[in-house]
Amino acid sequence: MKKVIGIKKDEPEQGVSFKKIEKDRPVKSEITEEEVYQSLLNVYDPEIPVSIVDLGLIYDVQISSGNNVNIKMTLTTPGCGMGAMIASQAEQAVKDLGANNVLVEVVWDPPWNPDMISDEAKQKLGID
Repeated sequence: MKKVIGIKKDEPEQGVSFKKIEKDRPVKSEITEEEVYQSLLNVYDPEIPVSIVDLGLIYDVQISSGNNVNIKMTLTTPGCGMGAMIASQAEQAVKDLGANNVLVEVVWDPPWNPDMISDEAKQKLGID
């Protein structure tokens, strides 16, 4: 039996038959909170060139068995027109880790303020 790019080739005495092989999806062990935060470092507020983690927008990450992830985050202002897009990108970034279900909840308490920005991001933005 030979493997040929996703196809198993059986060569019986009378002819050839092909069978499709299911592509194995890598099984991910439990996702860690650190991995979630690392993936969210790649999600940026499109109006500010800083990740949502460094902006201090991520308030809480909870991971339950089966790689189900709940994220509580906020936005810089309640009227932020990019909120749905940012939440969607955060969800996709965590799904790309291998999460089964991701729930991103936008919350307003406590209200976001510039003091929540990381020191590195403050330096990048010129905030002292």
